Amino acid sequence: MGLFFDVLSAINNPNQNASVDQLSSITGTVQQLAASNNIEPSAMQTVMSSLGGALRPALQQQASSGGLGSLMGQLASGQLTGGAGGLGGLSSLLTPQLQQQIADTVSRRTGIGAGTIQSMLPALIPVVMQLLNMGAPKSGTGMSMGGLASNPLLTTFLDSDRDQDVDLGDVFRFATRFLNPPR
Repeated sequence: MGLFFDVLSAINNPNQNASVDQLSSITGTVQQLAASNNIEPSAMQTVMSSLGGALRPALQQQASSGGLGSLMGQLASGQLTGGAGGLGGLSSLLTPQLQQQIADTVSRRTGIGAGTIQSMLPALIPVVMQLLNMGAPKSGTGMSMGGLASNPLLTTFLDSDRDQDVDLGDVFRFATRFLNPPR
């Protein structure tokens, strides 16, 4: 639940890129993908949890090589959309082999066919990156750009102590509840 609290904190921080509308758009995309692929919301939560677990090592490796800040900056400026397989500039981070490994891993954990997962990756991965970029500072705020320290949401996601506070499935479940409170 820690990562979701960081999302809420980013929404409440005027110096960060997050907004309720942005969160709504991101969760709406995930819900549309689930519906169009006949995936139950609970199964989609497992997909997102598994996807987060599979993406984290690739992003940690990118962070350790110093390229993650640049990648996130490109995402913020819209340079990472479209292109090969819909992943655009993310295809340099996520090679076709890694995409297949992610699809196979998520498929094993969810029981959803690897082909279905593979077909959803070009939409899911940019959505996850957009979610993580919600913690980035707004330009002109005086906060350091490009460094991981300036994006607490991304820093929390890359948390390597495996304390289970970085589960993307939980983030999307809580975000849906937040956006659609019971009446």
